[in-house]
Amino acid sequence: MTKRKASAPFRTVRSALRTFLHQEAAGGIVLMATAALALIVANSPLAESYFALLHHATGPTLAPAIGPMTVHLWINDGLMAVFFLLVGLEIKRELIDGQLASPARRRLPIIAAAAGMAVPALVYLAITGGAADLRPGWAIPAATDIAFAIGVLALLGSRVPPALKLFLTTVAIVDDCGAVAIIALAYSHGIDWIALGGAVGVLLVMFTLKQRRVWALWPYLIGFAALWWLILLSGVHATIAGVLAATMIPITRSPGAPDDVHSPLHRLEHALSPWVAFGIVPLFALANAGVSLGGVSLATLGDPLVLGIAGGLFLGKQAGIMGGVALAERLGIAQRPKGMRWIQLYGVALIAGIGFTMSLFIGGLGFPDSPHLQDEVKIGVLAGSIVSAIAGFLILRYWPVRRTHA
Repeated sequence: MTKRKASAPFRTVRSALRTFLHQEAAGGIVLMATAALALIVANSPLAESYFALLHHATGPTLAPAIGPMTVHLWINDGLMAVFFLLVGLEIKRELIDGQLASPARRRLPIIAAAAGMAVPALVYLAITGGAADLRPGWAIPAATDIAFAIGVLALLGSRVPPALKLFLTTVAIVDDCGAVAIIALAYSHGIDWIALGGAVGVLLVMFTLKQRRVWALWPYLIGFAALWWLILLSGVHATIAGVLAATMIPITRSPGAPDDVHSPLHRLEHALSPWVAFGIVPLFALANAGVSLGGVSLATLGDPLVLGIAGGLFLGKQAGIMGGVALAERLGIAQRPKGMRWIQLYGVALIAGIGFTMSLFIGGLGFPDSPHLQDEVKIGVLAGSIVSAIAGFLILRYWPVRRTHA
């Protein structure tokens, strides 16, 4: 089998986490600009061409259940699988070789993320009154957009201490893990067990490669492509292939040092990160954030779906994260990192209410056959995310910075 080979070192010696934070910050700013562009185009004379392009059929019918592939499907079901591959790599790295490797360090982010997902869902269900037609959207306000959130923190510069950025990143990574589980369990329908069995077979082949210490990336990438197609056929959402494939990529631990330049996982993560941050995620925003505001009024913001999503993101996220951290400290389960003051934590909890990418993605899964409800999802996600971003930014920007511990 292929042996571990020496490879050229990375161009920088920064760890994957430092590189990730740097690229997510810049990518988040690009994401904001792209989302704004989508809104402008969708409300301009180019709107008809914009929506026609998104629904233009291009390529074969890869899965009978979804019909001919369109530009929108290629982005949401194809390119976003690569996004989820990177998410899976980040989760695995943090659990094995990063900030979540230690049980003591992972307790607080896990508790904060779990509460930060549960409370927004409850707020959504309370506001929508449990209406049967709106119930599929319960998970929309549960997710945090890492790129957008880190982008906002980047605008604050040195006013945000590294401990806060790290806390938000780890919470968002755990949050992503929960969102992936929700997509797999709650938004998969009409399972084709033969195709799913084929996907399991591909995973077994990839597992065998990992066990035999195959370090070349190309066999795993071929496996990822095959896995994506089989899962697309199976009825489970195809993007889950990215996370499953990531679990099979070998990793070499490098505690207390920059990433091992021979580690397949680190090499793939470094290679994918800029493409995802500056290409795939902004393209997703361009394809999904565009909503016509022609018929939107203040009354629209009071519609149960819009209000439930916005309220879940703005009220639910801050209540869940703050409550989870306070409860963890009260019970002695975990403690805030040294130097993290409550007011700073509150600002970060607000910024965690930026749901954008994952929320829009889940919204499309929750209401696939209702363009009207999808538009309301976009309005709710944009409203909740914008209010959360502004409120968090203002608190962290204008609250006096102190170096003393809370």
